[in-house]
Amino acid sequence: MGLRDVIALVVLAGIWGGSFIFMRVAAPEFGIYVLVAVRTLLATAVLLPLLVLKGGLSQIKHHWFAIALVGLVNTAIPFVLFNYSSLHLEAGVNAILNATAPMFGAIVAWLWLGDKLTKSAIVGLLVGFVGVAVISQQKLGEGELSFFPILTALLATTCYGIAASMMKKWLQGVKPLAVATGSQAFASIMLAPFALATLPATMPSNNAWINAVALAIGGTGIAYILYFKLIADVGPAKAITVAYLVPLFGIIWGILLLQEHLSAQTIVGGIMILLGVALTTGVLTRRSKKSKLESA
Repeated sequence: MGLRDVIALVVLAGIWGGSFIFMRVAAPEFGIYVLVAVRTLLATAVLLPLLVLKGGLSQIKHHWFAIALVGLVNTAIPFVLFNYSSLHLEAGVNAILNATAPMFGAIVAWLWLGDKLTKSAIVGLLVGFVGVAVISQQKLGEGELSFFPILTALLATTCYGIAASMMKKWLQGVKPLAVATGSQAFASIMLAPFALATLPATMPSNNAWINAVALAIGGTGIAYILYFKLIADVGPAKAITVAYLVPLFGIIWGILLLQEHLSAQTIVGGIMILLGVALTTGVLTRRSKKSKLESA
């Protein structure tokens, strides 16, 4: 990757790491469903003009049903689940748990699409889930939190894993920007009844609005554009490495902006999760092979 690509990768990780801060601040005032609706509506407003300019609107019309299902599984459900977990978990912990998405993606692809799981991938899954257990034990040991918020975060990342296989099976050849825009738009429609039924009793504060808009425009709209540009420029295998940087930024922003404190046990669990993801996705294997070739 060139310097510009590396900078784009770091900026994207910083934005996505900040998303967990935005959720933690805005969710208590907006409510779970209203915040997601604001996020998906504003994200659609950012992405739709760009899609129209690139002439991809017809793809949404042609593949509307598959894109709507992806919108449900990749946007509506996981956004709601992460909003709930953000009410109970530190932003840094949520960012760490978010990194399990590639692991669930590998499991779903194995079960549904018949993709192979290598020995290193199986080891990675075991290491990653032990990391989750370490974090869960720490949180349960505090006596203030049930396992349910952690479970909802893991269900959200499972949805991301399912959606990845859905897109691979049903939407190959469709522009990623069309999938992103359509999924946000359809998610907005699906969530509208829940949002209208749970409108906050009082208008959210200016601070909550700032975080909600930052989540929608920055964490979803601009971030998707950056991510798809990275995929186009350096390929999906390198673009997905952003998953290793997001927890780092989630932890940093949480400490700097919300004065969060992450225990050593949580950090150890997070490192195990990232190691598990690296093994599951084959990053370490590819680097090992590359090093052997270069030294040969």
